[in-house]
Amino acid sequence: MRAIFDARQRAHDPKHFMSNGRLSANPEQPKRIEELSRGARAAGCDFSAPTDQGLGPIAEIHSPEYLAFLETIHERWMRTEGASDEVIPNIHPDRRTASYPSSAAGQAGFHQADTSCPIAAGTWQSAYWSAQTALSAAGTVLAGEPAAYALCRPPGHHAFGDLAGGFCFLNNSAIAGQALLRAGRRPVILDVDVHHGNGTQGIFYHRRDVLTVSIHADPARFYPFFWGHAAERGEGEGIGYNLNLPLPRGTGDGDYLAALDIALKRIRSFGADVLVLALGLDAHENDPFHGFKVTTPGFGQIAAAIAGLDLPTIIVQEGGYLSADLGDNLTSFLNGYQAG
Repeated sequence: MRAIFDARQRAHDPKHFMSNGRLSANPEQPKRIEELSRGARAAGCDFSAPTDQGLGPIAEIHSPEYLAFLETIHERWMRTEGASDEVIPNIHPDRRTASYPSSAAGQAGFHQADTSCPIAAGTWQSAYWSAQTALSAAGTVLAGEPAAYALCRPPGHHAFGDLAGGFCFLNNSAIAGQALLRAGRRPVILDVDVHHGNGTQGIFYHRRDVLTVSIHADPARFYPFFWGHAAERGEGEGIGYNLNLPLPRGTGDGDYLAALDIALKRIRSFGADVLVLALGLDAHENDPFHGFKVTTPGFGQIAAAIAGLDLPTIIVQEGGYLSADLGDNLTSFLNGYQAG
């Protein structure tokens, strides 16, 4: 399987992550790249660098206002007396229709949904090349390859059109899906990360040209809390084009595969001709977020079931955090997909 990665994705090196009121070490570390690339190579992946397709495909998903913010905010933030090394908001608007502020602090609050997406000196560069990685993987599949793996880091599925969140800045899966749509394809985005892909849902929630499906831990007591509930089916023209399958904390292989079967039936009903798979490996039993209890062999079973769709597939890396099993989980998934 072809794999895409750019070394500039290492530049984003966040130090902090606020959870439950405590400032902790950020789990979305550059070291994830080494574990994931090891896992992909063990599954026979051959890596190449992405081509630069510019801002145009990214701006089809993200507003120019937001892109200008991401590109300039760290430099502006550092001009503030007493500013921290990373951009972390201390205020958020009470509504998304509020006035747009001029200050760095105000814009940070407007464009960063939470405190788990700090912006440092290398963040924009890494996010940009992460998006280009997803776009190049989409191009590989459009050129005739049956599948491609995009080692995207930072991840993207919590990013809305003008809002970062949950370690995510640019929504790589949505950007890839839009590129496929522009090429005349009928894409579906299936998100198997343990966290709901709320940004992806938000981007396509009023649309009927892309089906979005997410299997994730029940957000009633799990991030992202406010999105991902089963009743969220889309709005306007998008009603019926979004499917959420929230599962209880601690879900293991068997119950996960049963939910996946429901997801695959919905995908077939949509008549998709290409799949964007938002791959989170954080459903594993030893992942630091402890949402699900999927086993390493279970990832192979999940992948084989998805491969049964027999669709050209762009596999976009989302979550999956540092543990002794991270690389092995990716190997299991990619081997299961290729065998399926």
